[in-house]
Amino acid sequence: MEVHDEVSSDYQVLSRMATCDGHGENSCYFDGWKAYDEDPFHSTKNSNGVIQMGLAENQLCLELIQEWIKKNPQASICTKEGVSDFKDIANFQDYHGLQNFREAIALFMEKVRGGKVKFDPDRIVMSGGATGAQETLAFCLANPGQAFLVPTPYYPAFDRDFQWRTGVKLLPIHCDSSNNFKITKTALVNAFQDARNSRITVKGILVTNPSNPLGTVMDTKTLRTLVSFACEKRIHLICDEVFSGTVFGEPEYVSVAAILDEVSPHCDRALFHIAYSLSKDLGVPGFRVGIIYSFNDAVVRCARRMSSFGLVSTQTQRLLANMLRDDHFTTNLLAENKRRLRLQHQRFTAGLSEVGIHCLDGSAGLFCWMNLQWMLKAETVAAELELWRVIIYDVKLNISPGSSFHCSEPGWFRVCFANMDEETMDAALERIRRFVQRTASDKPRTIKSNKKRWRPSRRLSVPPEFNSSTVMSPRLISPRPPLDQTAN
Repeated sequence: MEVHDEVSSDYQVLSRMATCDGHGENSCYFDGWKAYDEDPFHSTKNSNGVIQMGLAENQLCLELIQEWIKKNPQASICTKEGVSDFKDIANFQDYHGLQNFREAIALFMEKVRGGKVKFDPDRIVMSGGATGAQETLAFCLANPGQAFLVPTPYYPAFDRDFQWRTGVKLLPIHCDSSNNFKITKTALVNAFQDARNSRITVKGILVTNPSNPLGTVMDTKTLRTLVSFACEKRIHLICDEVFSGTVFGEPEYVSVAAILDEVSPHCDRALFHIAYSLSKDLGVPGFRVGIIYSFNDAVVRCARRMSSFGLVSTQTQRLLANMLRDDHFTTNLLAENKRRLRLQHQRFTAGLSEVGIHCLDGSAGLFCWMNLQWMLKAETVAAELELWRVIIYDVKLNISPGSSFHCSEPGWFRVCFANMDEETMDAALERIRRFVQRTASDKPRTIKSNKKRWRPSRRLSVPPEFNSSTVMSPRLISPRPPLDQTAN
């Protein structure tokens, strides 16, 4: 019997999609998840395991949602109070979605944005999470080989969500720490011109606001610059606003929809689109609720047709429609979520500051942008990854290196803090303190660079003594996502 090499055989009988590496799973961003999955931390069963700090998941207010469900059993068809609607919900529904669900989503989006903008339920299109929303928009707005500009650093899975199956390219708008990674008009123009010089058609700009991974809120001036540039060049602007309800400080959050209300009718609103989900603001990524909101009628029609490939179940729609229409509950939930995020962020960054570790000033999101440049042996990606491997396999913390976010400056890391309780955070901070203590006696490294170095708002130094008063908690704690779980 003839024997074939399995790999080469696959390349002969399978499609390019099945055999290519476009998913991006082989990046160090996903490698950290694998390390956690193979050795997950548990306070009593595996206290030396890897603590998950690479997953941007919001677990701080889930018990409030649980309590609402207990008090409102009629919201679910899986209870005796709600089962009478089982037949209507279980039957086939078209891809427009339940009307009351789209209305509830529109109201919630308005509330998250401070009631400063209005959303039309008829422009809301469902998708399988924000991943599905991004891919659908890419399919609607660009052809294979065409490109969107995206400011660096950016969410690693955009390479999968936006490029893998669509064939659309992502080209960087280079941002750096000299101005806290803000997008400048010069960088935007340069990226656009570089694409033109390479004979690549730019179809739009893709941004996240609040930023993933920076945890910062885009200022109004920058938003206006992006809107103006998109109008001038007749290209699209996609704003990923999945973290809009996680803003816990200043400046106040402003949606691109509010900017459009300012500039209209001087700008073609059909060029603007919002991607949203309930994964971060409500902390329910398992519900797979993604939203496309487009000001373009043709995009709404096409996206709605394509949504049949990733619909939200009607059972989920019904439950959420009831929950999001409870004005008192959602008002309190959003306020409490922001309060807990603020406290969690303050507690975590204060713990880092005690050992001389600084983070970019942030006021949103579920993570910090942590600067460990002073720990690098050299100002290179290789040195960054060497440090990252020590943190993953020795310190046993899954944090994400900046190079996986396409950051141009080695030494930055994204660290998530909202997917754990206080005791797990104490355990993580204790490991960081021990790591810094172990390396603090090393001779300081001087890295030569012609670039302006980032400086925190205040100077802190590594203390000569180490306080090990914090102890590990007996409680459990970090989520254990499967490798292909979609999460930011």
